[in-house]
Amino acid sequence: MGQRLLVIEDEPTLARLLSYNLIQEGFEVDTEDHGSAGFERASRESYDLILLDLMLPGMNGLDILSRLRHQGLTTPIIILTAKNGEAEVVQGLKSGADDYITKPFGVSELLARVTAVLRRTSGGDEGVLSEQKDGSKIQLGELEIYPEKYEVILGGQSISLRPKEFEVLLYLSRKPGVVLTRDDLMNAVWGFDYIGGQRTVDVHVSSLRKKLELDPDSVHIDSIRGVGYKLVVNKKRSASHLL
Repeated sequence: MGQRLLVIEDEPTLARLLSYNLIQEGFEVDTEDHGSAGFERASRESYDLILLDLMLPGMNGLDILSRLRHQGLTTPIIILTAKNGEAEVVQGLKSGADDYITKPFGVSELLARVTAVLRRTSGGDEGVLSEQKDGSKIQLGELEIYPEKYEVILGGQSISLRPKEFEVLLYLSRKPGVVLTRDDLMNAVWGFDYIGGQRTVDVHVSSLRKKLELDPDSVHIDSIRGVGYKLVVNKKRSASHLL
């Protein structure tokens, strides 16, 4: 039985296109074209992933997203947004969306993002993220991190990091591909009572990013404007069977 997806989209042509292509890939797909009905279905039934349009009748996508997360629903959600919807994307990511797709988009992009989010959230990224049971080593493609020794190796070469740079990388590495806010990083690395501003996070990420340029095709840090950062791992060398 294929994984179950819920598409909440009120534009009939796009909803049919999404449903058709996802079914062709082996997914089981349900659709809803009204915000309230979509919210009720997402709350009532179990899905592996939800594709959520932000502009919906009855209840908009941001409200649906916020209410589902407030209820404790952890199902991965990809939001669909208009080309000029940057503010909505930022709000959506802050509210708990796992990724977003900007309209118009191609079928290949849709399938790639759906597959990547499902793999990431289901724990199926073997070979992409692996961590020794004793926590002594984290492997992300060509990136090796040794938490106990504060050592990092990228593409077989050692990288010298300052303690806080290392802790930022370590935090990002445990959630590869997931957007982490500046507040997330600030609290995890510097603590809740740190009196410095978020600029501290930006400075350390900027410095860390330059050091990762030793092998940028393998791993790099993306900035999500107005939100935070995510660690992106290129898996082509270590797991060529994955997207």
